[in-house]
Amino acid sequence: MMQLKPIYLYLENGLFLEGKSFGAEGTRVGEIVFNTSMTGYQEIVTDPSYAGQFVTFTMPEIGNVGCNAEDMESKAAWCKGIIVRQYQEEPSNFRSEEPLHELLKRFGVLGICEVDTRFLTKTLREEGAMMMIASTEVDDREKLAKLLSDAPHISEVNYIEAVSTTEPYVHGHGHYDARKFRYNEAPAEPRARVVALDFGVKRNILNELTEAGIEVEVVPNTVDVEMLIARYEKGEIDGVFLSNGPGDPLILKEEQAKIRKLIDAKVPMFGICLGHQLLSISHGYDTYKLKFGHHGGNHPVKNVETGRVEITAQNHNYNVPDTITEIADVTHTNLFDGTIEGVRYKERPIMSVQHHPEASPGPHESRYIFSEFLRMIERG
Repeated sequence: MMQLKPIYLYLENGLFLEGKSFGAEGTRVGEIVFNTSMTGYQEIVTDPSYAGQFVTFTMPEIGNVGCNAEDMESKAAWCKGIIVRQYQEEPSNFRSEEPLHELLKRFGVLGICEVDTRFLTKTLREEGAMMMIASTEVDDREKLAKLLSDAPHISEVNYIEAVSTTEPYVHGHGHYDARKFRYNEAPAEPRARVVALDFGVKRNILNELTEAGIEVEVVPNTVDVEMLIARYEKGEIDGVFLSNGPGDPLILKEEQAKIRKLIDAKVPMFGICLGHQLLSISHGYDTYKLKFGHHGGNHPVKNVETGRVEITAQNHNYNVPDTITEIADVTHTNLFDGTIEGVRYKERPIMSVQHHPEASPGPHESRYIFSEFLRMIERG
């Protein structure tokens, strides 16, 4: 059995808690949110969109299936820490290669257990997402409060600079086939070629784009957008994908300027989550912050065009405004709160969704959206 050390939590509302540490040691500051997914904790921990955040799992027991290289959504774990009710240190799954606590230690992520996560979730629902600090080094409430007040707010930090790739690369395979326990090969003759602007892209997004018949070249967020426009005009690429990513989209001024140039050049585009938000801002419609965000794998979304209800994976704190309907048609809405989940722009070949149609391990009911992007490209 692991010998768990004490860890201390202080939230900006004044709440002070003691738990047990099972991940990395040290002191971290970030925004606390909760996630209602019952499976897929490795996807969540390695999703770059969680950079700068502590994730509270409402699923009471975490760690059961361990971790493995095939289920990594990126090259690292980016969140500040995870908070769970009960941690299972000995995984039981034939695909497991290491326990969760080893992955957390390798990437410097705090693991916090033996905390009342139901109480924390209720607190966040009532008071909203907030900043917090957790430490295995400092146990004094007043010192933690001072460290938290001196730290930058998550809305002031550009985490994309840390999570984006530094070198371009072509993604090499399709989605994971759970029946064969391997990834599908990329198509020998892709039907389209797309550049993905990496703001913190999940690997399964790239898998699904490839599976749809698209060759995907991933480039850093610092890419020269004039070069991308020139490549599109020469017929070397057929469109641009704008990825998910962490943080407040309103502070990403350079990314907004690049997207405006792509809009003006009439380059076909598809955005997911942060990409969806940046498209709205770049069109002149600023995003707003939700009270506690949408984080989980069980959110019902209605496809306005078909009337079909899809269960989706979600991970965002920000949303596009209703006024976006002045320039875009709403394609999807959230049935929990009526917020916009997808749009198709009226004057440009651009579409975007707020939820995650690539969800791994699931649900997969929105996977068709990647094929819709391909059809939009082929229509010209």
